[in-house]
Amino acid sequence: MAEYVKLKYYFDTKLAKLLAEKIVAVDPNFQSKAFVKKVASSVDDLELKGRVDVIATALREFLPQKYSEAVNILMQILGPENTGETGMFKKGYWLMPVAFFVEKYGTDDFDTSIAAIREITKRNTGEYAVRPFLEKYPKKMLGVMLKWSKDKNVHVRRLASEGMRPRLPWAKKLDQFIKDPKPIFPILENLKKDTSLFVKKSVANNLNDILKDNYDIGMHVINKWRTSKNENTQWIIKHALRNQTKKRKSV
Repeated sequence: MAEYVKLKYYFDTKLAKLLAEKIVAVDPNFQSKAFVKKVASSVDDLELKGRVDVIATALREFLPQKYSEAVNILMQILGPENTGETGMFKKGYWLMPVAFFVEKYGTDDFDTSIAAIREITKRNTGEYAVRPFLEKYPKKMLGVMLKWSKDKNVHVRRLASEGMRPRLPWAKKLDQFIKDPKPIFPILENLKKDTSLFVKKSVANNLNDILKDNYDIGMHVINKWRTSKNENTQWIIKHALRNQTKKRKSV
């Protein structure tokens, strides 16, 4: 049996070398040795988020300073899409610094960044990267997420829900949706019959988040859905109410 390795240890000098090799193949002017040295000097004492930040910061230093040019290079190293519903962190883990690069440096270039996030999520995930855009461009992003909820790619559809979760684990809370979750519901309506387990889990988890802060509003939506005979909708309802079910059983 292979020894378990914490995810954070994948974000080290070895990963810096992997990224450097991929980037140099696209941009021969990339200072790969200096990039690797920069990462190697900073990551050892850090946890996962800190390590990802160090790598993204080094990318910003050594890629072209024009953001759109830097992203264009990064988009060329993404590799093939993930055709399954799992493996985003096993196979696509190395793209986390790329996603964070867009999250950290891309909010002033909406079109470039949103196009990049859509491509990244097909291989890793954009659920964290979209959140500052939801805060800065709420109306514009709601339109994007609504469109994504109808996308043919399962990872993009899942992102439409997961990225809008008010209390997404390991992410900053989206206070705007904790205060008023109603803008989320058109996206969830588009996804309530989705056949993908990956998407259904996200929709259920989104509703579960909503119930924590806006129980009556969340239950109003769930009770409307109860009339549906669609098995996927019923699965989502059951999974969304799992905490309430546990509470009742414990009484």
